[in-house]
Amino acid sequence: MKRLTIIAITLFFTSSLIAQNYENDNVKQTILDFFDAFHKQDTIKLKAMAKGNINMQSISVNHEGKTRLDENDYSSFVKNIASIPNDKTFEEKILGFDIKIDGNMANAWTPYEFWFDGNFSHCGINSFQLIKEEKTWKIIYLVDTRRKKCLF
Repeated sequence: MKRLTIIAITLFFTSSLIAQNYENDNVKQTILDFFDAFHKQDTIKLKAMAKGNINMQSISVNHEGKTRLDENDYSSFVKNIASIPNDKTFEEKILGFDIKIDGNMANAWTPYEFWFDGNFSHCGINSFQLIKEEKTWKIIYLVDTRRKKCLF
C-alpha cells in the first residue's frame, strides 16, 4: 500500500511539472511570435496577439537623471511599427525568459537588446502580462525599461 501511495504521488507531481512546462513553453512561444510579427511589421498578427487596446509603458532615466515614464496605447504602437521605412532595420534580441504562471495569468520577464540599422540603441527588461483565453495566451499589458548600458 505504501508503495502505491508513493507511485501515485510521484505520478501526480510528474504530471503537474509536465503541464507547467507545457504552459511555460506556450507563453514563451507567444512572446517569440510577438517579436516575429514585430520584426516583420505584421500589424494583423500584432493586433491578434493582444487582448484589447492594451496600455504600454516604458521606464527610463532622462539626461537630468530623473525617472521618466512614457505611455502609449497598443494601437499607436502598431501604427508606429508599420510606419518604419523598409530601408531601416531593427531587431529586439531577447536574451532570456523568466516565466511565472498562475492559472490563466502569466508574467514573462525578458531581458533584451535593441538594435537599429545594425547599431546598438538600448537595452532593458520587458515585462509581459498575459491572459489565457481557452487555449491561447494573449498580451494584456507590456512595460519595459530602457537604458544605454546593460546590467546583464
